[in-house]
Amino acid sequence: MLPEPYRLHHRADFSRTVRRGQRIGRRDFVVHAFTHTYDDVADGDSLVRVGGPRFGLIVSKAVGNAVVRHRVARRLRHMCAQVIDELPADTDVVIRALPGAATADSAELLRQLRAGLRKLGLLRVPAAALGRTPVGER
Repeated sequence: MLPEPYRLHHRADFSRTVRRGQRIGRRDFVVHAFTHTYDDVADGDSLVRVGGPRFGLIVSKAVGNAVVRHRVARRLRHMCAQVIDELPADTDVVIRALPGAATADSAELLRQLRAGLRKLGLLRVPAAALGRTPVGER
């Protein structure tokens, strides 16, 4: 389950992320990401943010019937919860599921999500995964 502070709710947030953010297509979904800056305050955006990155999902009827759409959304929310700690806190991410997401397994979807976020330059690779120690811990 994705905790409340990590969810996009308002149409304006979805629109801003899709229209002004970066986009990368994967086989089973499209990832839109928008990183907030202080310049956004001048545009009327709110600077008050609680929690870390926020995620929104778009799962249309093209993916399948209601049962399939809800299953895909639950799986995507679970994957978003796994990458929360690896994203900058000022980022909004919208994932638009494509019909292939209904038949893809969860491990493949997670791999695609991480690859897409990494390609957008948002995913931080933990120092332990690189075999290095952080600068302050030498």
